Amino acid sequence: MVIYILMVLLIGACLLLYMLREAFLNKVVEHEMLFQEFPYSFEKVSIFFISDIHRRSISDKVIRTIKGKADIIIIGGDLTEKGVPFERVKNNLKKLTQVGPVYFVWGNNDYEVDYHELDAILLDNGVKVLDNTSVTFESKHGEKLCLLGVDDLNQNRDRLDLAILDAEKNSFKILVSHYPRITEKIQPEHDICLVLSGHTHGGQIHIFGYSPFERGKIKKLKNTTLLISNGYGTTTIPLRLGAPAECHLITIKHGQSKHLS
Repeated sequence: MVIYILMVLLIGACLLLYMLREAFLNKVVEHEMLFQEFPYSFEKVSIFFISDIHRRSISDKVIRTIKGKADIIIIGGDLTEKGVPFERVKNNLKKLTQVGPVYFVWGNNDYEVDYHELDAILLDNGVKVLDNTSVTFESKHGEKLCLLGVDDLNQNRDRLDLAILDAEKNSFKILVSHYPRITEKIQPEHDICLVLSGHTHGGQIHIFGYSPFERGKIKKLKNTTLLISNGYGTTTIPLRLGAPAECHLITIKHGQSKHLS
């Protein structure tokens, strides 16, 4: 009987260690995404996408992996949460701004802190907040790429209509939303080719393969293509199972629609 109890305890301890390891991985998943709509003159655009940082400090290993490879950095919400010192947030932003220009959308947990102070920190670090707005990039041949972002959907702060109004009509559009369900509001005429999102943590803990949320993935929808990230951090319980921590290096090129992850 004692042997069985010890075996159960040993298996439990091993599982706990494995779940801790999955929660604190520094995995950069590389994707190549081809779109027929992507302008030839850009050749390619590389995006580093990180979502749901929460309480974590971004590892120097991640920064070394992406440095010199990413054209722009996008934080997909939940940069922080209640109880996280702003000094840690500042350090994370300093690391990301070393790599390239940084863009940010609000997540639900970002509003748990003094969001006026967080907004000031973002401004001080040169981070562009996409709160129902867009930013346009133009190639030397005049072709345009627009990066759109919406505010927190959970608090009905999102105004996709305003972000679209702010974007160039004849452009390749990428939308960033903390919530994947923003796709329910996208119409074909919006011409949004790609959506980057997080929030769900990929289910975070899957018991016998099941969780309230699906694992992070790339999905081809009727109205757009959606990337859902497992996220980099955790909230409440610093454990993961079946949905390891991740961030993304996404290279977008012109070509027959083909999304490799």
